[in-house]
Amino acid sequence: MTAPRPSVLFVCVSNRGKSVMAESLARLDADGLRVSSAGTEAKVGASPNAESVAALAEVGADASGHAPRQLTDAMMRGADLVVVLGTSARVAAPGEVTVEIWDTDEPSRRGVDGLDRMRLIRDDIRARVVDLADRLAR
Repeated sequence: MTAPRPSVLFVCVSNRGKSVMAESLARLDADGLRVSSAGTEAKVGASPNAESVAALAEVGADASGHAPRQLTDAMMRGADLVVVLGTSARVAAPGEVTVEIWDTDEPSRRGVDGLDRMRLIRDDIRARVVDLADRLAR
């Protein structure tokens, strides 16, 4: 019998950028994982960040149909691992939930903006997703 695939919930503030990128890249590169994403301050009805969508499309990932979701305790309890992307999102996880924080690259601190910023963030997140998939497969 095959073991169930690990479930990972990616979290950022808005669920329009970094967490969406992580979810989309995991779907592309980590088929051994069940993935979803949410935001600590998600605006329901908003669209994903257009530059994030464009940067993802360059590597064959699609987030264009994503709808931001507000993070809940039930979502966190339903995941084997909660990954918080960046240091802006504040997550008060229920006690039994395993949380990992990825202090992702923020190129805007170095004056890099626009699509160039999103490409750097995408590449940083992609490397972390591949590493995570390898760790969880062991």
